[in-house]
Amino acid sequence: MSAPAPSSPALVNAESLPRQDEVLTEAALAFVAELHRRFTPRRDELLARRAERRAEIARTSRLDFLPDTAQVREGEWQVAPAPAALNDRRVEITGPTDRKMTVNALNSGARVWLADFEDASAPTWENVVLGQLNLIDAYERRIDFTDPRTGKAYALKPAAELATVVMRPRGWHLEERHITVDGRPVPGALVDFGLYFFHNAQRLIDLGKGPYFYLPKTESHLEARLWNDVFVFAQDHVGIPQGTVRATVLIETITAAYEMEEILYELRDHAAGLNAGRWDYLFSIVKNFRDGGEKFVLPDRNAVTMTAPFMRAYTELLVRTCHKRGAHAIGGMAAFIPSRKDAEANRIAFEKVKADKDREARDGFDGSWVAHPDLVPIAMASFDAVLGDKPNQKDRLREDVSVAPGELIAIDSLDARPTYEGLLGAVRVGIRYIEAWLRGLGAVGIFGLMEDAATAEISRSQVWQWINAGVVFENGERATAELTRRIAAEELAAIRTEVGDEAFAAGKWQEAHDLFLQVSLDADYADFLTLPAYERLVG
Repeated sequence: MSAPAPSSPALVNAESLPRQDEVLTEAALAFVAELHRRFTPRRDELLARRAERRAEIARTSRLDFLPDTAQVREGEWQVAPAPAALNDRRVEITGPTDRKMTVNALNSGARVWLADFEDASAPTWENVVLGQLNLIDAYERRIDFTDPRTGKAYALKPAAELATVVMRPRGWHLEERHITVDGRPVPGALVDFGLYFFHNAQRLIDLGKGPYFYLPKTESHLEARLWNDVFVFAQDHVGIPQGTVRATVLIETITAAYEMEEILYELRDHAAGLNAGRWDYLFSIVKNFRDGGEKFVLPDRNAVTMTAPFMRAYTELLVRTCHKRGAHAIGGMAAFIPSRKDAEANRIAFEKVKADKDREARDGFDGSWVAHPDLVPIAMASFDAVLGDKPNQKDRLREDVSVAPGELIAIDSLDARPTYEGLLGAVRVGIRYIEAWLRGLGAVGIFGLMEDAATAEISRSQVWQWINAGVVFENGERATAELTRRIAAEELAAIRTEVGDEAFAAGKWQEAHDLFLQVSLDADYADFLTLPAYERLVG
């Protein structure tokens, strides 16, 4: 076990890792401890507020724009101008901070890399600490990687060609069990933010950039206010100018969709934009309206495209809100993984990616996400065609857009129903993703798509919703716990046949099967599957 010097207020309880002392310095841990003591009490209050709001939604089955903040929505204000390094964000690549991904993402040709400690990273101690080390090494240009299987070597391109890093810490709901202060775990968000900011804020300024962040799972403007207070304190603590930090907020919860302007307002000196995070957004709709009856039942996840009326309302409101306030609007994920063996599958998938990115660029988005370097040129071409030499299209105010409160939750405006194939897919993807997560992998290629924790969340939430709503599929079968258990057992047997007995025994398959059924079938719906999963995570 390792622990810092007794004078540090933060205790580390974990097996020592190579070079971890470069990350877990006494000064860095003292900074994390200070963040914890100042901000965790308010974080706890805000998590309690989430539960109260969810209870209100369960009672009323409705949401509305906040009457108490009408003056913010009606006021004349703008967020701070974008720094040069974040002014052109036409293509952003996402991925975890392992050594290979760090090199490949920075070299990808994308303008931005979302360096992910959240949904694309399982929070093993190794991932938490060595991910930080990889970013430090990248900024110091001492990172390289040789693939042990192929012998292929990876090294950084010249600095001018590297993507700008926007780091995503964990959400407010997650703890980091390996670091405690005053006898309790520090929130993962403060660990990830604190270590990254402490070590890299000045490094990044010296490189002509800055400490930039993506903020996940935000549910209200009060949570954005908390982040803003963290930024103000952190900048003062290390002696850099206020406004050096910039944050892009993922609008990936249904409650945040009703508070976009307020979220930007709270962060206005530090705001860089908003992002449309599709799978977590759908997960949030199911979570909040799971007992709202037939009209809130989502069809198969692949049937909910971004052209669905309630998704159009969400994305168009996001673009209008961002441009009204001078912020960037960043579009959703293209999760396709190109196949080295199937040219026809690639052709079809690339056409879908192109159509999706063409639509986003036409709608006014300033950039968009991809999960694989091969998709960067496709997305780039879509945005180049609209932007030309302009860095963004924030001058497109989209004053033609007007969204009524009910349009954002008009799930029944989509002409699609849950299918038996959808249930099969949810179980198959959910088990396979959770198994990889329990082994420490957060970004996982499954059936040709790069999946992260949001995938598993929407999969298990839809199963829960369909069972509790008594959905009857097109083949006449009703969604039940018994049917789900049967499908899961058949999938587990198929996986054993597919991978072989030895690999099956070496994996976490039975555990993943059991956990998927737990979070899909328990009457007491788990707010996040990563909470019970973290208890089972080794390392």
